Amino acid sequence: MKKVILLIATILLMSNVNTNAQKRAMTPEDLWSFGRVSEIQLSPDRNKVLYGVTYYDISTNKSNRDLYLVDVNGGEAVNLTKSETSEYNGVFHPNNGKIYYLSSVNGEMQLFSMSMTGTSKKQVSTVKGGIEAFKFSPDGNSIVYYACVKLDETPTEVYPDLPDVNVKMFEDLNYRHWDAWTDYTYNHLFIATFDKKGNITEGTDIMKDERYDCPIKPFGGMEQVCWSPDGKQIAYACKKVTGVEYALSTNSDIYLYDIEAKTTRDISAYNLGYDFDPVYSPNGEYIVWRSMQTPGFEADKERIMLFNTKKRVAYDITDGFDQSCSDYQWADDNKTLFFKSGQFATYQLYSIDVKTESIKQITKGQHDYVEYVVSGDVMIGAKQSMCSPTEIFRIDINSGEETQLTFTNKKLMDEIEFGKVEERWITTVDGKQMLVWVIYPPFFDKTQKYPGILYCEGGPQSAVSQFWSYRWNFQMMAAGGYVIMAPNRRGLPTFGQEWNDQISGDYGGLNQKDYLQTVDVISKEPYIDENRLGAVGASYGGFSVYWLAGNHDKRFKCFISHCGIYDFYSMYGSTEEYFFVNHDYEGPYWKVPQPKSYMFSPHLAVANWDTPILIITGGNDFRIPYTQSIEAFNSAQLLGIPSKLLFFPDESHFVLKPQNSILWQREFRAWLDKYLK
Repeated sequence: MKKVILLIATILLMSNVNTNAQKRAMTPEDLWSFGRVSEIQLSPDRNKVLYGVTYYDISTNKSNRDLYLVDVNGGEAVNLTKSETSEYNGVFHPNNGKIYYLSSVNGEMQLFSMSMTGTSKKQVSTVKGGIEAFKFSPDGNSIVYYACVKLDETPTEVYPDLPDVNVKMFEDLNYRHWDAWTDYTYNHLFIATFDKKGNITEGTDIMKDERYDCPIKPFGGMEQVCWSPDGKQIAYACKKVTGVEYALSTNSDIYLYDIEAKTTRDISAYNLGYDFDPVYSPNGEYIVWRSMQTPGFEADKERIMLFNTKKRVAYDITDGFDQSCSDYQWADDNKTLFFKSGQFATYQLYSIDVKTESIKQITKGQHDYVEYVVSGDVMIGAKQSMCSPTEIFRIDINSGEETQLTFTNKKLMDEIEFGKVEERWITTVDGKQMLVWVIYPPFFDKTQKYPGILYCEGGPQSAVSQFWSYRWNFQMMAAGGYVIMAPNRRGLPTFGQEWNDQISGDYGGLNQKDYLQTVDVISKEPYIDENRLGAVGASYGGFSVYWLAGNHDKRFKCFISHCGIYDFYSMYGSTEEYFFVNHDYEGPYWKVPQPKSYMFSPHLAVANWDTPILIITGGNDFRIPYTQSIEAFNSAQLLGIPSKLLFFPDESHFVLKPQNSILWQREFRAWLDKYLK
């Protein structure tokens, strides 16, 4: 009997060894094979969760998104759509038991309905030009949607005798934004009612003839729009300025549109910074929104403003809370508000009593919650980490206990060995404590020495949190056999507003010393080879790489800069949102006296460059125009420094197409391997 037991134990042990041996490091192709979970919704009866999953086909360079349904208690997820055309904006109807969503299966993006089992699919809208996104009224009889409205003349309309002319003509700023030139259209909100057959045609434009956008471009969505509980008003966010003023200002406001009277009222005109994302309380007594106080500062603390609809006054209910807040949802009691906030480079869920202003943290752990929904005592959240793409969890509101509901990527996750992620706190040069994430390579052996990579974050005010990125993925970097050092240097949120604000006007100051201190401390570990260090980063991180290239005192053996700022002077003259550079540079280069920021421009120290550098950029990047990368590459070439340029003509600040991204990952790895291995 003992021999039999020993034999079984041996077989089990060998089985475990074989299972572990079959695991492998992640590849770029793996990264683009993960299903991407988003847009979670909770059914009115609180029994089902609706969500979307996007998959990419590398061979065709295209994506497809389907809608899924899963029970709130877990179980097998059901694919409701199974189509070759993507479905978006899936929501439950408030009372008729159907699911509504957007699809372009018949050409334009239109509204469709289907049963809870995914059958009886029917197109219910025929809106000319299509619908971009929508929300149901509380009774479900109407929707508010946004669509593109053309208001400006094109060159061929000005000169109809020149139908084939190809030119762009402008007389004001804001002629391009982020990654696109103006197309003479504006995002407008429309209200439409279902007819007796359950169909929708054209809606009523509540912003008629206004040359403003709601949602606000380029990244705004229906979170900027909200119905009042009685269905009589629409609250929405809009930045109602144009041209030069638009480029210089962050002054968006919250507007109330009275559906019956057809009048619009600004309820946040007193604040000259951002005001976004209004949400009514269930009884209509309050509206909350997120607000930034400092004009022109896009990364100011996000406050929760509470507006009393009867008294018409608003105040900050998070005044004593040194964290930014977003994604607000009310409890049924009209007293409790849920929200998301960052703490120590993680994003958690919280609640606040709007009367006492007492705040409770609901979730804890090494993760980022990216979205959530709550109804009654049911809370559903979607979270990710450096070791996992997004999945959906049920959360106990009282205890914070989490139960995983979806396992979208389990099969692929089981095949891949991920590196350990460790939280380290180090002392900065001025005696502060700084969080550094250390990501180890898969199959890490502490007796071996590994090359080290310093990761420089963009933003510049964007936390190195527990994000799972499909571009700058830490597990993908570590999979090449590298130890990644990712510091939350000065100028990042989730560590209090003082830490966040320090970077403005001081790009080459303490935050750069934070980078060097990270390398000097972490690389002394016995498993890191101090003679094989590299630095990588995008956007502000790309600037940081350029700055380090001229100031690193031989610490690094290679660099990679993606869409980085190289010349502050030409950057100021060619970017598009001027409030950003005006705040962070503290003004234009012609200001007298000239702001000290310009002394940190990397091009001023290019004579010190002596290290191989890979430079990457996109032709449609208008925030940090690709000419910045061209200047840096040309300088490196003229200096005789080993350098390489990747220019993606059809990409923007990001590389979003599958095959482009895979090439990006291969070149990224090859450059590091060439100079660090």
